[in-house]
Amino acid sequence: MKSTNRRQFIQHTAVLAGAVSIAPSLHAAGANDKFIIGLIGPGGMGSNHLRAFAGYKDVEVAFVCDPDENRRNSAAREVEKSTGKAPQSVKDMRRVFEDKAVDAVVIATPDHWHVPASLLALGAGKHVYVEKPCSHNIREGRLLAEAAHRAKRIVQVGTQSRSTEHVRRAMERLHDGAIGDVLVAKAWNSQLRSNIGHARPADPPPQLDYDLWVGPAPMQPYQSNLLHSSWRWFNNFGCGDAGNDGVHDIDIARWGLGAETHPNTMTALGGKYFFDDDQQFPDTQYVAFEYDVSGKKKQLIYEHRIWSPYVQEDRENGNAFYGTQGMMIFGKHNGWQLYGPRNKLVEEMRGGVSLEAHHRNFLDCIRSGKMPNADALTGHFSAALAHFANIATRLGRTLKFDPANERFIGDDEANKLLRRDYREGHWAAPKG
Repeated sequence: MKSTNRRQFIQHTAVLAGAVSIAPSLHAAGANDKFIIGLIGPGGMGSNHLRAFAGYKDVEVAFVCDPDENRRNSAAREVEKSTGKAPQSVKDMRRVFEDKAVDAVVIATPDHWHVPASLLALGAGKHVYVEKPCSHNIREGRLLAEAAHRAKRIVQVGTQSRSTEHVRRAMERLHDGAIGDVLVAKAWNSQLRSNIGHARPADPPPQLDYDLWVGPAPMQPYQSNLLHSSWRWFNNFGCGDAGNDGVHDIDIARWGLGAETHPNTMTALGGKYFFDDDQQFPDTQYVAFEYDVSGKKKQLIYEHRIWSPYVQEDRENGNAFYGTQGMMIFGKHNGWQLYGPRNKLVEEMRGGVSLEAHHRNFLDCIRSGKMPNADALTGHFSAALAHFANIATRLGRTLKFDPANERFIGDDEANKLLRRDYREGHWAAPKG
């Protein structure tokens, strides 16, 4: 299928459906009804989602799902303690999708499950809140956007800055021309990660169904430093820190730049400069993207150093926007400052990220059928930048990209990295 940018995608949807709207949930359409939720992956971020959703008066957490028996049972006990009602504790996500009472699922699995699980949920008529990055590769992101459109269901990607007040206000100021024409946006991820060491293949712990955890990804032997939290540093399962923490700031950079498609050119430097361990992604990256935005060239720069015992511009993770009449220094966790010519402070705003606001936007859109703040196509364009960053760093050369067809120009080696291999015949392997 020929790819489109966001504006073309929405226009196409309007032609087919008469309006950009989603079918409201059949079970949660009434103002006094509860949303029936299933949570898949109650780990690090998943546990934050679990506590939040269990505390909302208009939500019932009916399922917790994880291939690790200890994790899912602990999560179920936490819900029961909070609400007085125990959810079903299951290891296979298909049990959640089969229950017709479930309105929506929260997918907080490792990255390699994000799109396969989302496609199954959409196919079962569920609304989906999926953690970032919304895809493991660029082709998956396109499949997700297309599936959300076909299913007419809400897909909210877990880039919660999209629903956070001070972030939205900053974007409004940039788009209103507060610093002139924004020509360059920068995102950085500067923090201190841990060395995961080296480990050999071993037997998985008895409480873990490792085959189910691997799912449609290529099988590789279990090792002790693979999970639960370190899977994101392995090619088969994660997207490195560009797709982990970096994608939040990359998303904000693209938003502020006003780029609603893919870049045309990208180049990168980086690799493992610091860690001697089993991580398979760069610990140091510097990536430059060039866009054609309404006929004008603009840059987006992403950098990370995940061995840094210091922060940058007073922000561990942050953004800078450089315009023809000023600049903005931005942090999703602590606010922003807008400077005019000669570094004169013009305006500032404090604030922190609101997970609840993002959840509420998701639930409100299920009721109304409106497009959510971080819909599937928005998530796809931002996650793709993390994937591009990893591809360009891996290949070590400048790459030209055709945004309309989502293909690299004249580079077969790069085009092979737009998608991945799946376990042959696996029930969750995406079609198409």
